[in-house]
Amino acid sequence: MVTLLLLAAVCCAAPVGNAISAYVALKTGQQDDGAIAEGGSAADIPPRMLTAYKKAVPQVGTYVPTCQGMRWPILAGIAKVESHHAVGRSIAAGGDIRPKIYGVLLNGSGQGGNTTVVPDTDGGKWDGTSQGERAVGPFQFLPSTWESVGEDGNGDKIADPHNADDAALGAAIYLCGDGRDLTKRAQLKAAIWQYNHSSEYVAGVLEWIDQYTAATKAPDLKNLSGKVRTVIDAALSQRGVPYSWGGGNASGPSYGICCSPSGKSGTHIKGFDCSGLTTYVYATAGISLPRTAAAQAGIGQRIPASLGPSALKPGDLVFYAYAPGRDPTIHHVGIYAGNGQMINAARPGTIVRLDPVNAMPGFAGGAHLL
Repeated sequence: MVTLLLLAAVCCAAPVGNAISAYVALKTGQQDDGAIAEGGSAADIPPRMLTAYKKAVPQVGTYVPTCQGMRWPILAGIAKVESHHAVGRSIAAGGDIRPKIYGVLLNGSGQGGNTTVVPDTDGGKWDGTSQGERAVGPFQFLPSTWESVGEDGNGDKIADPHNADDAALGAAIYLCGDGRDLTKRAQLKAAIWQYNHSSEYVAGVLEWIDQYTAATKAPDLKNLSGKVRTVIDAALSQRGVPYSWGGGNASGPSYGICCSPSGKSGTHIKGFDCSGLTTYVYATAGISLPRTAAAQAGIGQRIPASLGPSALKPGDLVFYAYAPGRDPTIHHVGIYAGNGQMINAARPGTIVRLDPVNAMPGFAGGAHLL
């Protein structure tokens, strides 16, 4: 199964003379070139694949009655990393995917990162070759694994890993194990680790799961008014605008600067970095902010990290630090939208999007300005 490299973020461009965030990032090996290129929402999932993920959730209880907490964003997170939701393939009404999706032949050649020979177990029935094993379908099952978890998800009496319904159900069964509680983060991580023994893979899938989960919980704006509503509306209106290192100001998106600690340039990208977004959003409500995340932590009524995210109110700034409790190490800021979500310009390669507050490490509290 594919390994996805996910690296920590340095969000906001700082003046040359104030490089503490860049310094900490370089010292700790943290960089800002994350692996997620677009927002995690149902919009990037082919409708027939989304149907398969949702269909598998109630079905899995038949095969693993003790499983708790299975939900479609978990399956979507796995399938996003494994096959990009089979994008580019034809998906029939019954769920069959064509052309079929095959991984590299696991013959130890090094191609695709494989260094271990995996002998053939299915005579080519599922993976089309008797010369060894290769992963198959949108969830990239090895044939040997499929034999243990494969079930008929679409009612045609065939358990086929190249069928969206069958593959999603098989993945749900596999992730549930002997009866995991996937509402618990540790058990969810264990399930993903079982799928691929890689900490980078686990981190990547978790971030996708968090984004798809956030996409199912739209912020409740009906009770917001005044400057709070102005700020949230302005922030949400920028969803889809690309991240640009050093980009954004009180007037809106702008071309950024060069370069982030990992060499990412915003000079040819019109958009926002994290503090550029907050600067613009608060300007629409008549509030002027300093340009960097660390400086913005000194404005307004500070909300200590010890109070937790539950102390945040819509419109508050949300901060993240390399050393929570030490505000000079704050490197990232978002706008709290309610329901545990924030509007976020996360890192180079992403767009402005809704993210769970807990999707990023180093929660450092917030600030109430409105």
